[in-house]
Amino acid sequence: MRIWKQDISVEILTAISADSAVSHLGIEFLEVGEDFIRARVPVDARTRQPYGLLHGGVSVVLAETLGSCGAHFSCAPGFKAVGLDINANHLRGVTSGWVTGVAHPVHLGRTTQVWQIDMANDAGERTCVSRLTMTILAPRNI
Repeated sequence: MRIWKQDISVEILTAISADSAVSHLGIEFLEVGEDFIRARVPVDARTRQPYGLLHGGVSVVLAETLGSCGAHFSCAPGFKAVGLDINANHLRGVTSGWVTGVAHPVHLGRTTQVWQIDMANDAGERTCVSRLTMTILAPRNI
């Protein structure tokens, strides 16, 4: 079942992310499905911590990017989606290649949304799992 209430595409997601942390870290949007978004981040000098592994914070940036975009585009125009909480469990270190994340909604409520983001390395091994809770703000008449 298609969950999107606004126009969404890889091109739109890429355009709105220009000149932001998303583009600076090299995050690339890959696919928008009926109820998911897929993107990847390179494991390179921009994204590694001093010990040579993908920085855990970069995995969280990928997760929050995917979940926040999902929440925004699944809301009616005029509504805003704002992050409340994010957690991440780092399961496997990555030293090179790409980490790909896929965000799926767990709950799409009237005032909150919960998104699950699963990340994997090039071999398809899970590297991180994250859950993002968003609050949905109705348009305000001022």
